[in-house]
Amino acid sequence: MNRAPVLLLLAIPKLLLAHPMGNFSVNHYARLEVTATSVELDYVLDLAEIPSFELLHGWNLSGASARADLNARATRQARAWLGNLKLSLDGKPLPVHLRSADLFIGDGAANLPVVRITAHGIAEARGGKLGYEDLNYPDRAGWKEIVIAQGPGATLESASHTDRDISKALTQYPPDPTQAPPQDLRASLIWTAAPVISKTERPVVTAAGAGQPRAMISPVEQPRHAPAAVSPAALNPKSAPPGTVVRGDFLSRLLHNTTLTPWMLLLALAVAFGLGAVHALTPGHGKTIVAAYLIGSRGAIKHAAFLGAMVTFTHTISVFVLGIATLFLFQWVVPEKIAQVCGIISGISIVALGGWMMCRRLKMPPHAHSHTHSHDHGHVHHHHHDHEGHTHPHSHSHVPDKLSWAGLVALGVSGGLVPCESALVLMLSAIALGRAGFGLLLLVSFSLGLAIVLVAIGVLVIYAKDLFPKSRGSRAGAAFRWLSTASAAVVIIIGLLMTGVSAGILQSRWMAY
Repeated sequence: MNRAPVLLLLAIPKLLLAHPMGNFSVNHYARLEVTATSVELDYVLDLAEIPSFELLHGWNLSGASARADLNARATRQARAWLGNLKLSLDGKPLPVHLRSADLFIGDGAANLPVVRITAHGIAEARGGKLGYEDLNYPDRAGWKEIVIAQGPGATLESASHTDRDISKALTQYPPDPTQAPPQDLRASLIWTAAPVISKTERPVVTAAGAGQPRAMISPVEQPRHAPAAVSPAALNPKSAPPGTVVRGDFLSRLLHNTTLTPWMLLLALAVAFGLGAVHALTPGHGKTIVAAYLIGSRGAIKHAAFLGAMVTFTHTISVFVLGIATLFLFQWVVPEKIAQVCGIISGISIVALGGWMMCRRLKMPPHAHSHTHSHDHGHVHHHHHDHEGHTHPHSHSHVPDKLSWAGLVALGVSGGLVPCESALVLMLSAIALGRAGFGLLLLVSFSLGLAIVLVAIGVLVIYAKDLFPKSRGSRAGAAFRWLSTASAAVVIIIGLLMTGVSAGILQSRWMAY
């Protein structure tokens, strides 16, 4: 990849815009204003770091001509996006013509640029029933807002949306974390041309429910191509989850330095490691699965270390593959879909692992134990109990299931298979700055931080089991047997929830496992 275009973009004075909707998101805004002779359309797409990276990479700007080509590229892109809007008037296609386009480039996480393009279009029409549908980026999550307004010389009889502009054309997202992102990509309205009247005589069209409400038609059914994005306040720099790479943080500023000394490189790796560790402490990342798997198993420190190594390896490979797809396959493959498929595969594998655990633990004999007595006179007596002609050794261990290396491999792969947006942003940022090798090191360091938390949890679980009293009663043995079986059930439930969320069947609030 020629790094000059991206470096040039990073050097352009930028709007200080914090992108609130996630690194994969594409936010949509459409303002339809009807007049006596036309439909005026302001259409805005605000791209987060990863789709912005794909867009600029696809423009294939070169060296000295990159700055001059930016506006021309943005104009062509705006025209292409308008071509993907489906407008109809009384059931017949209504063409939209581009009048102008505006390009803005802002700072994103890890100093990757974020792109916002506003297309100003117009369609000639003199009243009727207008239908609108946005077909751009159907598989991307994000903010999707439609505003319908009444202009000069028009009477808006009914509309599926009001003239309330929540995000100010995607320049001011509301900070309220309870504000659910709109998900509107279709609209419908009916208007008639009216004689042009003075501004003072024009009726004021208010939002539905305020003052004199506008007549509303039946709500337009919206497409369900992608799940709703998170609340805007959830991912801004001040309220982003711990361990998330955001615009203007220490690592982003460090990566933007033209020259990196060895000490700065080590510091960046240490910060990436810390981000991965802190990120692993947020909801998700399989911590409950690790604990549930190790409960009722004879685990040792080597098993926890092996688990951490598997998670690190799998997580690094998954993010690397997603990065390759973002760089070279973005025209055919949507990175979000790769992440979604990885989530589904991971969830199904966790369900299978839980089922395997359940079968093993249910098959364990409920009351077979041998015990060894040590006496003070210097030798050991082994006692065996013979029941009805056969001997069975009895053990007072309350962890009947032997830990399986195959199970550890499955757990490590499923725990690291889902790629992390922050890790991908770190790698792409380094690639954009011409430091691909350093980006891979940052990715490995981030993954190690993530894995060390799972190792620590595994070690704690292993040592915590030794704190349980070594009671020899059948009641205690039954309790531990129940706990072992219940932990397998927990793994199955978590796998089902993860599969449902990744497939879009369940909301993401179920992902806090």
